[in-house]
Amino acid sequence: MSRTALQVRGLHASVGGLAILKGVDLEVPFGEVHAIMGPNGSGKSTLCHVLAGKSGYEVSGAMAVDGVSLADLDVYQRAQAGLFQAFQYPVGIPGLDLAVLLEEAAVALGAGPEEARERIATQTRRLGMERFLNRSVNGDLSGGEKKRSEVFQLAVLEPRVMVLDEIDSGLDIDSVREVAGAVEEIRSGEVAILMITHYSRILNYVRPDRVHIMMNGQIVDSGGPELADELEDGGYSAVRSRLGMTVPKVATRTPSVSDFFTDTPFDL
Repeated sequence: MSRTALQVRGLHASVGGLAILKGVDLEVPFGEVHAIMGPNGSGKSTLCHVLAGKSGYEVSGAMAVDGVSLADLDVYQRAQAGLFQAFQYPVGIPGLDLAVLLEEAAVALGAGPEEARERIATQTRRLGMERFLNRSVNGDLSGGEKKRSEVFQLAVLEPRVMVLDEIDSGLDIDSVREVAGAVEEIRSGEVAILMITHYSRILNYVRPDRVHIMMNGQIVDSGGPELADELEDGGYSAVRSRLGMTVPKVATRTPSVSDFFTDTPFDL
């Protein structure tokens, strides 16, 4: 029987009294790739933020990586427990070479310096990352190169659970295929991968073991890869119809002038 890598039970999260996650239950075993799909505002990115320990959320429920509870852990402690996130919008770090970052990070996670360098060399050859090593982290890289670099970092650091937050966002079809190939390269029985995505196109290249549909802060349906095919054919309206769901009503109001000059402080 497969060992559970990521377990989430009754997870709720809110910001300023606004409920976003409303009781999420999820299990991802080692060796499996699970995809979470859902419309805008369904809570997918919030789930990533809460798992990673981003501040500002009121959270209740249980989260665990390989049996270790995440509830009271800081961000760095969650990384030490084996959970890492690849970001939707990777940031650059001018002046810090990627090779230096990875060696320091691997050592901080318990690898010896020699082991850290061996991991970097192995994954560099495996993923063809030679030209990235002596450049600043995400410096002057295209969107696809940044996402590929994120996957490379995960491969070197060897987490137990990889959370890929819309790793296909903003990429053209060639870049999606390239990033998906990198994900498939690091797929193994020693890691669980949770992939958040709006679109099914990346799932043509990374075939998930399970697909979960998130709507209105909950996982409303789960199944095999055929669930992504249903979404491709009929969209979320077809899923709502099959499940007997209605589109949530959104309160409307006349916008104030300040609305047009204020950024939303978080992504749903």
